[in-house]
Amino acid sequence: MHEKKVTWLELFYDLLFVAAVSKATHVLLHVEHNSISLEHLAKFILIFVPIWWAWVGQSVFINRFGRDSKSHRIFMILQLFFVLIMTASLNVDFDANYLPFLIGYIGLRGLTAVQYLLAVRTETAHKRKTARFFGTYFWLGLFISCLSLFFDSYIRYIFLYAGIFTDILVPLIGRRILVRTPIHTAHLLERFALFTLILLGESVISMLAVLQTHTFTASSILFAVLAFALVIAIWWQYFENVEKHIDKSKQTAGQTIIYGHLFIYFSLSMIAASIQLLFVNELHYIFMLCFAFGSVLIYYLSVMFMLYQYKFNHLRPNFKVFALLTGTLCVLFGLNLFITASPHLILGELMVFFLLFAKATA
Repeated sequence: MHEKKVTWLELFYDLLFVAAVSKATHVLLHVEHNSISLEHLAKFILIFVPIWWAWVGQSVFINRFGRDSKSHRIFMILQLFFVLIMTASLNVDFDANYLPFLIGYIGLRGLTAVQYLLAVRTETAHKRKTARFFGTYFWLGLFISCLSLFFDSYIRYIFLYAGIFTDILVPLIGRRILVRTPIHTAHLLERFALFTLILLGESVISMLAVLQTHTFTASSILFAVLAFALVIAIWWQYFENVEKHIDKSKQTAGQTIIYGHLFIYFSLSMIAASIQLLFVNELHYIFMLCFAFGSVLIYYLSVMFMLYQYKFNHLRPNFKVFALLTGTLCVLFGLNLFITASPHLILGELMVFFLLFAKATA
């Protein structure tokens, strides 16, 4: 399979999603009665999933069928316009900007579906079947989401997200077709790694927020140093593996990378929010502990699953590594349950875990 490189327009495309990711992460900073309500946790997920899937849709199309041609650039530029509409409409109060959000999302996904239909005319053999499959069945989810325009209150959201989750299930249902048109693993990993950088950037923003909203004290500086070390440890663990230890020649449908990264991205947004929430220390202690360690647990399990699937066979994490890392995280969490730890100590413990995680896997 020929080498496929990330284009400058793809990088620009990613940048426009930075604001969308930031808005989704900001939902987690709404503290009420010393906790984050289930409503805000649900809204975080419901905002994040369409952002992720809209980005994934175009990235996977480019991976299989994209060419740096004038027509392809025009489609991406049109999509950028809908990205701006969708991002501007993102709000904790969904009803306030529902129509712009729907227009932005449907516009993005609809253009991708059209691109697949156009690819049917130029591709042959299995690639043509794959393009026809996506170009046909992606319209089903879009149609269901559009039905939400005919309803009010919570019913509209049932139709909206029923359409989105139908859209997400299409590649899983068509897996037998897709494996005959494997993804360019190196290109797809690079795309997802670049988006991971965006999420790590959110943690850096959280660290800066800590320094900017409080006077410089020994406590705030130490906290910022620990937060920075935590971000570096996460970066080290993830990118050392992606760069050196992943079998990029492996030919698959890419679904482990695609769906596994949803949970990686969820957790990175939660870790970014945890940095600020730990510093302001407004959450109930047990809730804060569960939120911070829970976000790390989601990241850890998601990355381990992806590494097991794509790492070179002789480098795959074995049971001893899994037991060591899982045990370390559980012990740290358990100790903090019995001995009240300061936010600085909790952040330091998470940093130590990620350093151990990096050492054990990279």
